[in-house]
Amino acid sequence: MTTHAPTTAYVLTAIGDDRPGLVAALAAAVDEHGGNWVDSQLALLAGKFAGIVRVDLPDERAQSFLQALPALADEVGLDVEATVAGDSVDVEVAPHSALHLHLHLLGQDRTGMVREVSSALRSQGATIDALRSWTREAPEGGGMLFEAEAEVRLPADADEDGVREALETIAAELMVDLELDTTE
Repeated sequence: MTTHAPTTAYVLTAIGDDRPGLVAALAAAVDEHGGNWVDSQLALLAGKFAGIVRVDLPDERAQSFLQALPALADEVGLDVEATVAGDSVDVEVAPHSALHLHLHLLGQDRTGMVREVSSALRSQGATIDALRSWTREAPEGGGMLFEAEAEVRLPADADEDGVREALETIAAELMVDLELDTTE
């Protein structure tokens, strides 16, 4: 029978000027301390590399790992902060307990769009699991377009029609195209 050493889940947030080797340096630090890279979201935005990573670390090596993180800033320019993950890390949402929606928004860029949409979702009890947004030139010199995609989770007792109505109201006010599809 194999026994496993107790581990603690940490969420790491990392940011630095983009350059080769940032992920490799962080992965090496995790590995050198016996950690397991469990989940991550990494992105490049405006010349900055940013990431959020969940790692599991053996309790007996966690302190040395935490003490090693500041060296990454000196070595490769990557500032990393570690926080013990919340209690819900291992809790999976049962497929029947939540409704998952994919949202796509496209319209003329203006301030307040993310605030308006996220407020409408919050009013319906929705959780935004992922959000990606960007701007781009409109065809034929029509200014800037704002585009966003989001993965949204509704509680089991949420009214999908109510969510759609709240978002359609916002879409009309913002004069944007909004698509909302149920996902598996």
